[in-house]
Amino acid sequence: MSGPSEPPGDGGGGAAATGRDPGLQPERTRLAWRRTTLSCTVAAILAARAALHGGTDTLGVLGAALCFLAWLGFLAVAHRRIRDLALHEAGPPAMTRRAAVVAVACSVALAAFAALVV
Repeated sequence: MSGPSEPPGDGGGGAAATGRDPGLQPERTRLAWRRTTLSCTVAAILAARAALHGGTDTLGVLGAALCFLAWLGFLAVAHRRIRDLALHEAGPPAMTRRAAVVAVACSVALAAFAALVV
């Protein structure tokens, strides 16, 4: 039995014996992905609005389309990661290198396209 100076869970049973207890970390990570997706959505909408505000020219339509494609790529990666976190609460699989590169590339591309449009 655990004494008063011993941390709980070291008494032979409980979370320490059964493995890692993720606590609220998977939920916080899911929420972070959702916030980031919302931020990307707002950035893409504002960039498209700025591109198409003064009328539709070829460069504005191209910029809006590229922002939309970058947003779709990020949305696909984020949705897959959120789903993986929901399905594997105790220990979600590590994010693949490909998914991480796609997420970063889409974020950088969206920022670059938005900057070019403005």
